Amino acid sequence: MKNIKTLAHLILITAVAFNLTMCNTSHGDKRNKASDTTMAAGSFKNTDACLVSVSAEDSAKYISKKIIVKGDVEQPLTLTVDSLKKMNVTTIENFVVVCQSGARMKEDKSCKGVLLKDILEKAKIKQQGHKDRNFYIVARATDNYKATFSWGEIFNNPTGENVYVLFEENGKPIQSQGDMILISKNDIKTGPRHVYWLKSIEVNRIE
Repeated sequence: MKNIKTLAHLILITAVAFNLTMCNTSHGDKRNKASDTTMAAGSFKNTDACLVSVSAEDSAKYISKKIIVKGDVEQPLTLTVDSLKKMNVTTIENFVVVCQSGARMKEDKSCKGVLLKDILEKAKIKQQGHKDRNFYIVARATDNYKATFSWGEIFNNPTGENVYVLFEENGKPIQSQGDMILISKNDIKTGPRHVYWLKSIEVNRIE
């Protein structure tokens, strides 16, 4: 009985530590600690509280004005806000950034962007026949934070209709978080795949 109680206690400690780690590791390791749980729109870093405001000077170090689409694609792309506006733009309403802990960190009443799927279709993944689907997609920020998606998520799953590259939030251009942000709208916890300071979309074949 004593051994069972000890084992249960260890499992509980491990679970708590895992949850804290998931929150702490969102968006890199160059983060400050804070206790805030709700933040207004602006420039953020992820910490124990998942998102805290950062100074304009710090944010300026990471701002990117373009996104490079590269890797296993036939037509590498360089995207800017202007080029995204020429694509099929969608308005997304009531998008909330939810930390791994469940805390609601940011809310956009409305935002505008383009489906990641449309961007990848424009770049044309190098598929060798329709059964060649073994690819993964990496959305990378300038601070090297990364979010990943499988080919199946984007092209054969409802997730593909909910992953966007945003260029506008609440009627205003995105500036302090870089010109463009990637979101995965239908994730249960949207924070881990909320990529600001977005600099590249990389398509890789699984060997």
